[in-house]
Amino acid sequence: MSYPLSKRLFDIALGTIFFLISLPFYPFIALAIVLESGFPVFVALDRVSEGKIVKVYKFRSMVRNAHAMKHELLSQNERNDGPLFKMANDPRITRVGKWFRKFRIDEFPQIVNVLQGRLALVGPRPHEPEEVARYPSEFKDVTLARGGLTGLSQIRGASLLPFEQEIGFDRYYLEHQSISFDLKILLKTFLIFFSDPTGV
Repeated sequence: MSYPLSKRLFDIALGTIFFLISLPFYPFIALAIVLESGFPVFVALDRVSEGKIVKVYKFRSMVRNAHAMKHELLSQNERNDGPLFKMANDPRITRVGKWFRKFRIDEFPQIVNVLQGRLALVGPRPHEPEEVARYPSEFKDVTLARGGLTGLSQIRGASLLPFEQEIGFDRYYLEHQSISFDLKILLKTFLIFFSDPTGV
């Protein structure tokens, strides 16, 4: 799926600003992680963007080898309407990680993915390869788009939405995407973040 040059320039410009604003906080975030659970500070997680697996960078908010433990928790998945996994009280999340996730601090390093061109500021939510492999065939086209740090589905409820509704919002965005639409989604993301951090 083609990626407009105007959107790429938009991502680079705003992504650079966001990166420079967040960078001074990195040492303090890293120190909090190390004091509680040691290294590593960062994790590179597999996600699907533009139809291929990419490494998405985050501050570590879970115990080490958290992904290997996921199969032990599948029976407690709170989403039974599709291939996605959600567990409100996931035991793999550290104490610091819970605070990071509440304020989306763990996602700060994903700006690097935007600057690299692996993700967009706004786009469909990128999911894990094993989840994408279980998508119904009619939704496979959404995974061919560049994934986003935020998106229409995320400002409409994210993981609280039924699976088909979440993917439906992502598809609607792809059919109507524009710089002005991206700006509206980013503004809404910030408004939700500052008024209700759990809502994004």
